Amino acid sequence: MRSFDELVAEADEVSVDGWDFSWLDGRATEQRPSWGYQRLMGERLARVRSALDIQTGGGEVLAGVPHLPPLMAATESWPPNLARATALLHPRGAVVVADSDEPPLPFADGAFELVTSRHPVRVWWREVARVLRPGGTYLSQQVGPGSVGELTEYFWGPQPAPEEMPRRPQAARAEAEEAGLDVVDLRYERLRMEFCDIGAVVYFLRKVIWIVPEFSVARHHGLLRRLDAAIRAEGPFVAHSTRFLIEARKPAGT
Repeated sequence: MRSFDELVAEADEVSVDGWDFSWLDGRATEQRPSWGYQRLMGERLARVRSALDIQTGGGEVLAGVPHLPPLMAATESWPPNLARATALLHPRGAVVVADSDEPPLPFADGAFELVTSRHPVRVWWREVARVLRPGGTYLSQQVGPGSVGELTEYFWGPQPAPEEMPRRPQAARAEAEEAGLDVVDLRYERLRMEFCDIGAVVYFLRKVIWIVPEFSVARHHGLLRRLDAAIRAEGPFVAHSTRFLIEARKPAGT
């Protein structure tokens, strides 16, 4: 294995734009949810003529489905991701709209048969319900409570128990129902992750910034060096991500 300084310098310089994690191939692993979100998304998109993907990131997930409806829109707030998503999705006939991720969504009432979102930062449920047509569906895979909590605790110390944290599946159900949607599917899984070198940890924390807020190599240099030594002596650092799938439908005639 290369030296600590080499691994960290490389991971601190590489671009973290978009939601493509292929840089971690061979350096980190993450178990995938059993439901296969991209496959489900593709099945739903093939059945409708209008759809919206909220917080599309770099557009990688949406661009990977085989069929897009005639009217396909996506929103994103971060400029580097906007450029990436535009390059990926415009050739597929989708329009990418710059949006602040704050309500209101820049679309008319009842504009879409399907709304999707993978790992939204926050769900504005009343806005989702507003832009859905009666009988329309919202499909989303979301980050659950305490995701990758082992890394958070390593850098920040003990955290609240998962049942005391936000992003709980049952809280999402309650918010969806309060907005007038009927939840037709809700599933939760805890998934194993392994980080095989310290560069993988640095890259991941630079990209997924909410796991360790205010993370930087300079600020956390001592903890990174200690973690590097542990990985070399004991093997990969093991953590667990949490994910839940929620599908909600707007009642017909509303």
